[in-house]
Amino acid sequence: MTLLAIEWASVGIKAAQFILSFSILVVLHELGHFLPARWFGCRVDKFYLFFDPWFSLWKRKKGDTEYGLGWIPFGGYVKIAGMIDESMDKEQMKQPPQPWEFRSKPAWQRLIILLGGIVVNVILAIVIFIGITWFYGEQQLPVKNIKYGLHTDSLTRSIGMQDGDNLVAIDQQPLTYFGSFEADIIFKKPTTIQIQRGDSVISLSVPQGFAKQVMAQRRSGSLLTLRFPIIIDSVSKDAVFTADRLMKNDTIIALNGKPTLFYHELSPLKDQYKDSIVQLSVLRGSDTVQVRALVSSKGSIGFFPVQPLTLMPTITTKYTLLQSIPIGFNHTWETLGRYITGIKQMFTGEANVKDSLGSVISIGNTFPGQWDWERFWTLTAIFSIVLAFMNVLPIPALDGGHALFTLYEMITGRKPGDKFMEYAQIAGFVLLMSLMAYALGLDVWRIFK
Repeated sequence: MTLLAIEWASVGIKAAQFILSFSILVVLHELGHFLPARWFGCRVDKFYLFFDPWFSLWKRKKGDTEYGLGWIPFGGYVKIAGMIDESMDKEQMKQPPQPWEFRSKPAWQRLIILLGGIVVNVILAIVIFIGITWFYGEQQLPVKNIKYGLHTDSLTRSIGMQDGDNLVAIDQQPLTYFGSFEADIIFKKPTTIQIQRGDSVISLSVPQGFAKQVMAQRRSGSLLTLRFPIIIDSVSKDAVFTADRLMKNDTIIALNGKPTLFYHELSPLKDQYKDSIVQLSVLRGSDTVQVRALVSSKGSIGFFPVQPLTLMPTITTKYTLLQSIPIGFNHTWETLGRYITGIKQMFTGEANVKDSLGSVISIGNTFPGQWDWERFWTLTAIFSIVLAFMNVLPIPALDGGHALFTLYEMITGRKPGDKFMEYAQIAGFVLLMSLMAYALGLDVWRIFK
């Protein structure tokens, strides 16, 4: 992969969605610390979105607090007076404790301040999932309505699946809706899958270790995608034609005489003719016409196909606000459960750490190349759960580490010394930075690989 091959417009849209989502998460997380700190009489020196070493893009002082916007968009922070945090303000800690400082407050108040960000992230995920369910409802494709079968990749073909098969059951448990195959393989670890091939139902064995292979390959695309014919929805103004032209509702059936009945067959074929004129055989009503078109240097002919879900009957279930509330809670706990299972699989060796770990590049790449609000809010809710879970881990420099020391104090009546907290903060910070650097290195390696 080269830098010239990157779709920079798509990257820009992904980056914009990531920054907006991350900004929402960070501001609300830090607000979860800020509000209880103020309620309990702590002075908050700074409230920043993004980090601001050496300078900030914007800042304003209001009361005792400086609000600002940093220039490194990888997080944010609140600096609470008298708290050993990432600012490592040793001079303040050398002074006698003051009534407005964090360290002067009772342990139960400090614990609430420390856990405030985590609580807000969980609440945010619940609220977003409720909102998505209420506003969008749930659109699902029944397995029985898959009209053209499925397109398989090399991994699913390795266990005996073929293009045109339809997945109907996992471990003899019938599937109602399409779309959860990868998650079912990873988290349920089935031993068999049942597929419809023509008029027959065939049971295929799932080998041991297949879930690990799925985890390793999931960055390169879905294991199973819907097959659908190449019906023209719209044509780009940048498309170039030298004989006739593509029109709405045309169906492409061949390229340079090679049959292309489904979209997945056209994609790799047209890449062979970059910067060349190709002949497209097109069904237009009851006629077959020949269209000559330029394939761009990026492998694009300049049309947008009718999407598969518009060609197959889907079921959209609408919910009232009250009905959406339990569904939102369920989505939150299911997301948390899947994430915890994924973490556990890394530690048990069921999933390869190198394949599972990613930095902000991987996170940003999960957003679509076109702006999609439903997808945006869904990912924001998922990342809010991830942020909550990561922060509750008992690692110094994270909220969970500080909370653990505070709980120790509440149980034993002995408060860890400031020097110990300072060293623990440094150790935790080094650990986190090392992990982030490793994850970033993996992503960079994947790009150039």
